Amino acid sequence: MAQATPIHPGDPGLRRWWPVLLVVSCALTGCAQSVSGTPVAESAVAVREIDGSLAELLPAPSRFPARYPAVVLPAQAAAAAAGDLDGVGAGATVSPAKCTPAEAEPGGEPAAVAVGTDDATRATLTVELSRSAEPVASLRDQLGECGLIQVRRAGAGSTVTTTLEPAAPAGADDAIALRRTVVPEVGGAGLTQTMQTSIGQIGDVRITVTSMTFGAGQPDSAAVAEMFATAVAAVRGS
Repeated sequence: MAQATPIHPGDPGLRRWWPVLLVVSCALTGCAQSVSGTPVAESAVAVREIDGSLAELLPAPSRFPARYPAVVLPAQAAAAAAGDLDGVGAGATVSPAKCTPAEAEPGGEPAAVAVGTDDATRATLTVELSRSAEPVASLRDQLGECGLIQVRRAGAGSTVTTTLEPAAPAGADDAIALRRTVVPEVGGAGLTQTMQTSIGQIGDVRITVTSMTFGAGQPDSAAVAEMFATAVAAVRGS
C-alpha cells in the first residue's frame, strides 16, 4: 500500500489549496466573525421617557364608567392595590420562585392608581400607571411559564392561575391580555377572586387595567377595554 506523503506548512501545494481548505473548514465547523462594539443587554437599552408625572397622566375618576364611582388612591394604598392585582402582594413567597413578580425600583416614582367600585356586585375596576423599563414581551414570557403558582403571605396560602389570551388590546406599543383567578386555601367560594386584565406599555409607562370580581361574578371585559383605551389616550396625550 502506498504511503501518504506528509504535507508541510510551507509546501507550495498546501498554499495553493489553502483557500479551499478554509472554505471547507468553515462549512463544517462554522467560522466566528468578530463584531466591533460593546454588547448591551436588552434590559439596558434606553426606553423612551414619557413626559409628565404618573399622577398627571392617570385618567380622572370622572372618566370611569358611571357604574364605577372612582377615587384616586394615596401612594401607600396604591402600592397595596397594585400587589393585589397580580395575586401575590408585597412580602409574599412564590413557588416556583422564578414566577415572583418584579418589584418596583426603590426610590422610583410611585405608581398612580384609581379604583372604581360597583357597590351592588363588589366588583372593582382599577387603572394603574407605573414606570417600567421591562418590555411587555418579558412579562409575556414569564407568565407563559407561570400559569399556576402557589403563594404564601402572612401565614395564608392561595393558588393563582393565569391564562394569557390570544388577542391583545390595541393602542399601546406592546400589550397583553390575561385572565387570573386567586383561590385561597381557607375560605368559602365567595372569597375566590377572578380578574380580567389588560397590560400595555407606552415608552416607560406601564398601563394596567383590571376588573376584579368575587365568587361567581364575572369580570367586566367591556369596562376594561374602555378604560384601557382611555388610559392609552391619556398617556399619549391625545
